[in-house]
Amino acid sequence: MSEHFKVEKSEDEWRKQLTPEQYRVTREHGTERAWTHLYNTEKCDGVYHCVACGAALFDASTKFESGSGWPSFFAPIKDGAVGETTDRSLLMSRTEVHCANCGAHLGHVFPDGPQPTGLRYCLNGVALAFEAKG
Repeated sequence: MSEHFKVEKSEDEWRKQLTPEQYRVTREHGTERAWTHLYNTEKCDGVYHCVACGAALFDASTKFESGSGWPSFFAPIKDGAVGETTDRSLLMSRTEVHCANCGAHLGHVFPDGPQPTGLRYCLNGVALAFEAKG
């Protein structure tokens, strides 16, 4: 990535910290299989954090059932929590979402979500760490 982030580590450091699947998704822009992560059906109140650096990314109050097979949210926890880049892989143009703190690939955002934003942040559960409230 060409951006500079608050948290920067060597690829060896990321490999030591993350599981192989977390590394594949967050550092190599991979995608987990749909319907495979428990966060897709998680219903508890809490906050979803970046698995790589721990930054708060999404509040559970913005999570919704999109039917896509991945955890989906209509808004980040605050402005600037996530960044966006154009992803032109797979012969299409999509908007990739990454952690603004460390650059970890999270998933993609689409303009087909519910109000009030109309956005669907479709994320890889393996890129997230959930902290339940209470």
